[in-house]
Amino acid sequence: MINLVVLMGRLVSDPELKTTASGISVTSFRIAVDRNYVKSGEERKADFIDIVCWRNQAEFVCKYFGKGSLIAVQGQLQTRTYQAKDGTNRYVVEVVADSVSFTGERRDNTNSYNQSYGGNQAYGGNQSYQQPAAQQAPASYQSGSNDDFQDMPLDDDLPF
Repeated sequence: MINLVVLMGRLVSDPELKTTASGISVTSFRIAVDRNYVKSGEERKADFIDIVCWRNQAEFVCKYFGKGSLIAVQGQLQTRTYQAKDGTNRYVVEVVADSVSFTGERRDNTNSYNQSYGGNQAYGGNQSYQQPAAQQAPASYQSGSNDDFQDMPLDDDLPF
């Protein structure tokens, strides 16, 4: 079975960090995702999607994203039901995020969560946070030096 959702949109409001009774961080927020098509003579429409992030990922989102921020989300679609205070049954469809990423724009971190954790620092355009995997990825040569590679002989007999 496949349950994979990939979205990019703008936060409708500032995310709020909450903590469960057992001390686990969680945040939920809504993003507006533009539709790809526009009917002639009408404005572009958007879909509003609910997103949930847990633990370190929730803290990451609350620290670096605010209302209007462009965010990329990858996760799984989940449904649940609950009984509201007025006694009616409610049905919820939401994306539980596995990873969230910046999308290249910059903004100052001015929300209250950031200020309480030494915020107001701009972030780069290629950062992201992903839930830790069970196994670590193999080491990369991103921080290596030129000494890690062999020189290729220069001759005219290359196959391409």
